[in-house]
Amino acid sequence: MGRVSTAKERLTDAAMEMIWENSYGATSVDAICERADVRKGSFYYFFKSKSELAAAALDADWQKHQPALDAIFSPTVPPLARLERYFNWVYERLAELQKQCGCVLGCPLFSLGSEVCTQDQVLSDKIQEILDRKLAYFESAIRDAHAQGLVTAPDARAKAQTLFAFYQGTLTQARIQNDVDILRDILPAVLDLLGAKPAPASTT
Repeated sequence: MGRVSTAKERLTDAAMEMIWENSYGATSVDAICERADVRKGSFYYFFKSKSELAAAALDADWQKHQPALDAIFSPTVPPLARLERYFNWVYERLAELQKQCGCVLGCPLFSLGSEVCTQDQVLSDKIQEILDRKLAYFESAIRDAHAQGLVTAPDARAKAQTLFAFYQGTLTQARIQNDVDILRDILPAVLDLLGAKPAPASTT
């Protein structure tokens, strides 16, 4: 039996890394092929364009990390703990990437989306699709927290959108300032934004 080619996976991995580290415009097909160790002819066997590759790379990255997100946001985890675990997970991931490439990378979806949203409808739609999936995790945690009387959020989706915008803005700030520690102590601000109710005072 012949060896199964990993060329397509190497291309999507290389594209994700290079576009996130640099930018979509600054990343050429030639450079992606070189990092992936794939011939340019093989690139066009799998993808019609850089745009199509970038969309596939976003999908592949989502599938790679979805199991971790499912575990973090499991309904068996207390709702506010889900958010805290997610923020810690992102912080640790970005801190590790900073050690590897020397800079804070922020959110790949927002970085790429802000660059191409007015130029590439295919990529814009793919980015929005994945952002909506992430937003759904926030919404479920907030809805459960409201149901348990932990926060004030009768419109869980609206509150999730506000929280998501706040968090993505903080990620962008961390990238601009190249300071991952901006993300370290975000939870108090998140709880305040959600209208979290203080824990009852101890009677002992």
